[in-house]
Amino acid sequence: MRWSIAIPQFGVGTFDAAGVKAHLARAEELGFDGAWTMELTVGKAPVLAPLEVLAYAAACTERLRLGVGVLIGTLHDPLQLAAALTTVDRLSHGRLDVGIAPGGGSRDFAAFGVERETFVARFTEGLALMQAAWSDAPRISFAGRFRQCEDLAIATKPVQRPHPPVWFGGSAPRALARAARLGDAFLGAGSVTTAAFADQVVVLRRELEEQGRDLAGFPLAKRVYVRVDDDPARAREGMVASLHGLYGRKPGIEDVPVTGTPQEVARGLAEVRDAGAAMILLDPLCDDVGADREQLERLAADVLPMVGQPGSRSRTAGPPVARSTG
Repeated sequence: MRWSIAIPQFGVGTFDAAGVKAHLARAEELGFDGAWTMELTVGKAPVLAPLEVLAYAAACTERLRLGVGVLIGTLHDPLQLAAALTTVDRLSHGRLDVGIAPGGGSRDFAAFGVERETFVARFTEGLALMQAAWSDAPRISFAGRFRQCEDLAIATKPVQRPHPPVWFGGSAPRALARAARLGDAFLGAGSVTTAAFADQVVVLRRELEEQGRDLAGFPLAKRVYVRVDDDPARAREGMVASLHGLYGRKPGIEDVPVTGTPQEVARGLAEVRDAGAAMILLDPLCDDVGADREQLERLAADVLPMVGQPGSRSRTAGPPVARSTG
């Protein structure tokens, strides 16, 4: 079982540089596999930009994989996003995991100059252009529906070859089929229940089999909003309040977190593991670094020993799909 943590990312008050450094250092000491951010460009919650936070984390860590789950690729220029991700991969010496999805639902595409009717097509084309930019070719040409370039020089390449592992997000059947076809791994959203994730895993495995892909080489993971407290009611109330701050009154959002006593949280995480997650991204969703650190310690000491200790595999290696570095 592999465990990752969420990097404290809420921009409330003055940035607690010492607290974040200590949080990441402690995660490495405890044997966690990775540390991840999320993207929320537009919204009420004061979330710091994910790649900038990962660049900071790269300077504070030596072994943790650094991931973002997930970027809404449709809302980014592909070449600029590829360059930013290349930079984080190089700053971290090849420790980056890239979570990406096209978006959907109530996403405000118009604010980013994207027609809702074309967002999926833009996403898949953008990913292809990013992969071209990451290729070994010093110059690239690309003829797409939305982007065209001829003999474009791109000299800076990521450390991981042919590119950092691409983790897909999504929940609709077509999105899951796209993940199995184009991705290297899958990260289930924190905003879906364990039962919904289990259904997604069934679809993903079927799609992978139909496409002749190796199931063992396609890691499945899930972000889990988690809060441990000896007072179960306090744990749930605090987490639900945090979820409302992030997602508003999204229907069903109160059903997604795993909260309660150490025993209750361990049972909830075991259910996520048994649903098919080889890696679980633990996200206490606290708005204070000190509270995040307290949750990290409690999870490591009181919960994870009942589910599967972190550090059972090399902390320097990426997921099985990670490429050789150079």
